[in-house]
Order: sequence, then C-alpha cells, then structure tokens
Amino acid sequence: MKKTPPPAPSVDDQEAAAVPPERSESALFPIAGLGASAGGLEALEQFLRHVPEDSGMAFVVVQHLDPTHKGIMAELLQRATGMEVFQVRDRMKVKPNCVYVIPPNKDMSILHGALHLFEPTAPRGLRLPIDFFLRSLAEDRREQSIGVILSGMGSDGTMGLRAIKEKAGVALVQEPSSARFDSMPRSAIDAGLADLVAPAEELPGKIIGYLRHARTIVKSEHPLKEKDRSALEKVVILLRAKTGHDFSMYKKNTLYRRIERRMGIHQLDRIAAYVRYLQENPQEVELLFKELLIGVTSFFRDPAAWEQLREEAIPALLAGHPTGRVLRAWSTGCSSGEEAYSLAMVFKEALARVQPKAGFTLQIFATDLDRDAIDKARQGFYPANIAADVSAERLERFFIHEDNGYRIGKEIREMVTFATQNVIMDPPFTKLDILICRNLLIYLTPELQKKLLPLFHYSLNPGGILFLGSAETVSAHADLFAALGLKSRLFRRRESVLAAEPVAFPASFVPVPPEMPKESTILKSTANLQSLADQVLLQHFAPPAILVNHQGDILYISGRTGKYLEPAAGKANWNIFAMAREGLRFDLGIAFQKALRQKEAITVKGLKVGEGGVTQTVDLTVQAIEEPEALRGMAMIVFSEAPTPDEKKAPGRSRSAASGSAKVLELEQELRQAREEMETLREEMQSSQEELKSTNEELQSTNEELQSTNEELTTSREEMQSLNEELQTVNAEQQSKMDELARINNDMRNLLNSTEIVTIFLDNDLHVRRFTPGANKLFKLLPGDVGRPLSDIASDLLYPEMIEETREVLRTLVFSEKQIAATNGRWFSVRIMPYRTMEDVIGGVVITFADITAAKTLEAELRGENARLKKLLQPDG
Repeated sequence: MKKTPPPAPSVDDQEAAAVPPERSESALFPIAGLGASAGGLEALEQFLRHVPEDSGMAFVVVQHLDPTHKGIMAELLQRATGMEVFQVRDRMKVKPNCVYVIPPNKDMSILHGALHLFEPTAPRGLRLPIDFFLRSLAEDRREQSIGVILSGMGSDGTMGLRAIKEKAGVALVQEPSSARFDSMPRSAIDAGLADLVAPAEELPGKIIGYLRHARTIVKSEHPLKEKDRSALEKVVILLRAKTGHDFSMYKKNTLYRRIERRMGIHQLDRIAAYVRYLQENPQEVELLFKELLIGVTSFFRDPAAWEQLREEAIPALLAGHPTGRVLRAWSTGCSSGEEAYSLAMVFKEALARVQPKAGFTLQIFATDLDRDAIDKARQGFYPANIAADVSAERLERFFIHEDNGYRIGKEIREMVTFATQNVIMDPPFTKLDILICRNLLIYLTPELQKKLLPLFHYSLNPGGILFLGSAETVSAHADLFAALGLKSRLFRRRESVLAAEPVAFPASFVPVPPEMPKESTILKSTANLQSLADQVLLQHFAPPAILVNHQGDILYISGRTGKYLEPAAGKANWNIFAMAREGLRFDLGIAFQKALRQKEAITVKGLKVGEGGVTQTVDLTVQAIEEPEALRGMAMIVFSEAPTPDEKKAPGRSRSAASGSAKVLELEQELRQAREEMETLREEMQSSQEELKSTNEELQSTNEELQSTNEELTTSREEMQSLNEELQTVNAEQQSKMDELARINNDMRNLLNSTEIVTIFLDNDLHVRRFTPGANKLFKLLPGDVGRPLSDIASDLLYPEMIEETREVLRTLVFSEKQIAATNGRWFSVRIMPYRTMEDVIGGVVITFADITAAKTLEAELRGENARLKKLLQPDG
C-alpha cells in the first residue's frame, strides 16, 4: 500500500547512509524511473516541464547514451525544470524533488535509496540499461516504484515494467503517436503492462493524481468497515459474473492491494465508488482480472534453481526410467509461456549431457487462466530484451532471430501444449514426472494451499519432481514431498505411509478435514508359518518399540509400552514427548534430536522410570530411518529393560547420611542433564541458524498452513475427468493450429488466383508436390498426378530443356528466368527458383508461368510498325 511521502530529508548524506535496510515507512518516498532512447530528449523535456518543484518524488533518467562522448544530458535537462539535476555518481543517495541522470557507458542500480554504477558487461548494441535499473527499482521501492517509458527504439524497459507491476508499482507509457520513435512505448503497451497511456507532458499530472488518491486510500481505517468488506465481496461477485473465475480464495491483502491500484489510477477514494465504476464500465472488470492474474514471469527465473533441475533432478529422472519413455510435465500458471519453454530447453540440455541417444521425449502441458497470455505463448514470439535472461548459446540453439525479437524454434515449440485452465476448479493432469507451480501459491489462502499440495502429490508419479517458487514451501506436507537440498525449491514426491484421505476437486470446495488422532495401523500378513513365527517373536520376545515421524507423532506401536508411556491429560495428544513418563522425557528429547541430526543410532542407558511407586531401569535407543524410502525421515524408538541394581545399606551408615548421599546424586544428575541440554541447544542453534535465515520469508506465507494427509485420488471417475481434460487440451491446441492453417491457405489461394500466375511446386526429386489452378492449361495435370515426376507429364510448352535447367537451379541455388513459347501462339515467362523453408532448408523448387502473350503480341506489332516506318523513311533507289 502507498505511504505518504515526507518532506525532503534534512540529514546529510552520511546520516542517510546509516539508515538500515529496515528503515521506517515514513522514510520512503516515490521514485520514478524514466526510460528513453531515440527522440528521448524532447520527451524528457516535455515531461519535466510539467513536474512541480515540490512533488515529493525523485526522478531517475536512464537513456541510451553514446559511451564515447561526455555526458551533457544533465545540463540539457536543467533548462527544462526548476528541480536540481545531477549526473549520478557511485553511491549517490536519492532525495525527493531532484532529477538524477545516468552517465554514459554505465549500468545503474539502486539499493536502499542509493544509486550504484556498474561497468557494462554486454557488448554495445545489446545493453538493456532501462530494464536493469527498473528491476532494481521494483525490488528497492516495491509499491512506491514508478516506471515511465518514453520515446525510443527497441523494447528496452518492457521487462523492467513487468517487475514493477509484480511489486504493485505503477507503469506509465507515452502515447505512441506523440513519440518521435514509438517502438519502446508500443512494446510496453503490446505486453499489456501500461496502467496509463498519455502524451509526455500529461504523464506528470497522471502520476501526481494517482499518488494523491493512493495516499487517501492508505489513510482510511483498517481493518475494513463492514460496508467496505461488503463492497470487496461485491467486486469478487462482479469478477465471477464477468470472467467465470472465483477470486474469493485469493489472499485478502493481495486482492485489496490490487484493487487499490486500480482505484488510484481512476482517482477513486472509496471501494464502494469503485464497485459502481465496475458496474458502469465492464471493460474495467477485464482490466482488474488481468491485474489479479499478476502475469509476471521471465525465462530461467531464479537461475540457480533451473541449474539444479538440469544437473540433478532431470538426470535422476532419466536414470530411473526405461530408454525411449515419454515423460510428462505440467506448468501451472504459465502466463505467456516463458517457464514452459525454459523447462523444454533445460530438458534438451540435460538429455544431451546424460543420454543423448536414449530416445527420451518430454510432453509439457502449460496452462493459465488468462486466454490472452495463452494466445501469446502459442505464438512463441518474444522481444529482443529476453537476451538479458537467455544466454547467447541458448538464443542461437533454441530461437529464430526475427525483426524486433526472437521466435521459439520448432523443436522446442512442438514439446509444449498450451490451454486455458483453472488449477483450482478444473481436474488436474496426472501421471506427471515434473510439475511446475512457481509464485502462484503465495497469492492463495493457506486453506487453499493445503488442498492443492496433496492434489499435486496425486498428480505426480512416484519420484516425480515438484518445482516451486522462491517464496513457497511444502514444510506443512513433509510426509508428501522431500526437498532436494537445504535451500532448494525442488521437491521429490514421497510415498507416504500415513492413511490417505480421498483427494477431491474442485480444490476450492474441498471441506477442511477435522484433525483426527493418528491411529496405529498394522499391515495384515499372509497367514503362513513365517508370519506366525514373526508375530510370536514380536509379541513375546522383541522389546517394545514405537515408530514416530520427524515431529515425534506416533505412527505405529509394537509391544507393550505402558511402562514408558501414558496419555497426557486434556485433549488427545499422540506425540511421544507428551506421553513419555517422568524420567524419560528429557533424555528422550535429547537422543531424538541427536539421532535425526547425526543419522545414526543414539543409546541412553540406565534411565529410571517410575510407575505406581515402582522404579524400573530402562535403556533407550533412537534410530533415524533412511531405508526403505517410504519410512525415510522417521525414527524408531526402542525400550530395553535393564536389571535394577540392588540397594545395599552400608554398615554403620546413618539414615541421614544415606539421605544426603541420595540428594548429592540427584543434584549431580540434574547438573549433568543441564550441561547436556546446554550442549544440545548450542549444537541445534548452530545447525539451524542458516536454515532459519533461508526460511524466514517462507514462514510469512506458510505460518498458517495445517498438515494434510491427502495423498491419492482413487476413483475412476476422477481419473477419467483428468484424461478428458488432457484430450480437450490437445483438441484446443490442434483446433487453433487448424484454424490458423485454414486462414493461411485461404490467403495463399486468393493471392495466387489474383496474380493469375500458374505455379508448380516440386520436391527435391522433381516430383509434383502441388500446383495452382490453371496449371492444367499448360500441363496435362490431374489431381492424382501429385507425386509423379514432372518429366512424365505432357506439356504445351516448347521448352524441352526445362527439367535439366530445373536440376541446375536445385544444384546451384541460382534462379532461372526465360521467355518460352507454347502452342497456339502463346508465350510465358518461366521462372525457376529454389523452395526454402522457414528453417532456411532447400525443399525443392518452385516454377512460375506468367502469361506474356499480350506483351509479345504488342512487341511484334511494334516491331512491324517500326519496320514499316523505316521502309517509308528510306529514299527510293
């Protein structure tokens, strides 16, 4: 939410630099990043002339400057504004009501309100300084960040606006018709990132109006009043009525923050007024829908996670499957397709490194709510600034360079099938090897998260990989997924041994199951001699033992454990630390933590357990379990009775002396326990310090999650629904391709018919592949002649060497053009050219026949007339 900007700070630079990252909200003020390129000076001057000197904002100008010339942009802009204009120096603090200009041949970033300069790493012509700065601005100022794209060529700035939109900042773009060069503004608008579009001189007023109303909204009372909560629910109802999608399960903070942005853009102070605006302007409902989808993504986001997927996860998957198998993957919330294509590229790279000839293929299903985003993903065309996220090697291998951008190559495009789908409402894809759900769960309520994760567990094959975002975790479902590393966001599906509850969908309507005590389960064995003998041994000779999970919850009990455990008073609690009798609890806790940490058996001897006035000596063993896979992460606790030493009275010792000795022994035992406890706590703090740092952000989104025991969906009805969804997805993709091909065919047919040029397409063997209407007037062609050699077809042309010249064109790739006579006095211009595919591969030849009979007739008439005139002009004799 927007904060009221303070007046210009009175502290000096050193005091400002001492402000920690966790500075107070009042210290934040809006910072606008202005991106411009060709024609940008004029637009910047128009913009700054209309900015009040006391706006309370700071403006940072990033322009494509000649790296070989001294920067004079600051002096030029100073003439257009009363604010102070500075050329940035390294670590310069940003202050409100000032303008900062990037120096030539530098990249610039911002951290805690200070500007930092970098030497460019990309070669000249491939640098994207606007994207680089706007991304850092989004991270540093979050909802106080403002991105403005002015006149310029290319697409620099588009990715930066994506980052600002993700952090709830505002994006403004110059009206393309008012820009001297409209490529940069159009790129941002076409990407659907512009909140406001206006001429450069009107943009400052738009920003000030937006901030003024955003501050008014922030000043309103929180929590929401009853009428405001009702208005928020009405917004959800209008969204559902217009789009068919229910946003009631989105986090209320996220939902309200996005609505606030739209209210600020339209300068509305109350949410009730915004409800009325939605009712009167249906197009605003669509815009709010787009806003809530938060379609922010990029290629290879979090590169370290993609590297681990390529180097560890995918090779392990391939090693566990037979050669030639088709693997399946699902990318949920794929937006415009970058992550789905990233997965396809990473799979190709991993396959080339591990088993290039094994014949593995990957089928990727990519789904999203946003139909427009899916249409863009299907096109597979992205702006040139993806070079900031995609290496030059990958661009060369997996993309086709076109004007103003890159298109996904055919090899990668054919691996991905796109479709619109609601992961909350629609049946899931099943039998998956990889499931990607990145930065979607963080926007959903904890209740919905705990229903989706078991659904993902069901969708994956045993050993399948779940790939989550950097702020997402499965900590509440440790029995379903195991992390591939301490900080990894890759999780492997586990085979849970807990009783599974039925998984149902739509997930948003699944009732929360009540917490039930985990009952012990015993697998029924076949009634044979071995199993009967094993039962006798377990019942009469094996020591009592208990199987627990990593939290100490009891899963299975073997033997009689009443001497060591007793139910705790109050609500039923099946945790072993709550049930352990006095004398066991402390040592059991220490041994349990050591066993899980050291992955080895920990034994504690000589523990005293009292029951009904009788003291029993017991040896305690805790063993962490690594095998089998289904029990990994659990622990076995074994109680072994030990003989109680006889207490013999020493001769002549008084009762008081014995009592004093017992007191000393008791104090020594307490001291030993205190020392062991301190040592254990110290080790635990050292081992968990790094983990606590990495999970601090995760806890913010997962602190309300409850453990769920849903594992599998076992009914055939739901399986058929999933299969039907996949068929519908493939059908939608194929139908889209067929419609596109039909339009292209119609366009080509009308084009060829309008030119009245006969065209014949031949393959590399000079066999007829296709011909246009009218070809049968020159050749005796029938529809059934497709596939026959052209040399076998009779022709009216007086051109016996045509086949030989066609072979020569195919060999040299140099086109041939001749004027050839035909029967009945007709003439044709015959042009023979190589047939090139989109991949620049020669796939045959194209021969065109243009009727030039009229031109030849006119030429003959002119020649005759010329000869006649010459004859008349010659003197007699």
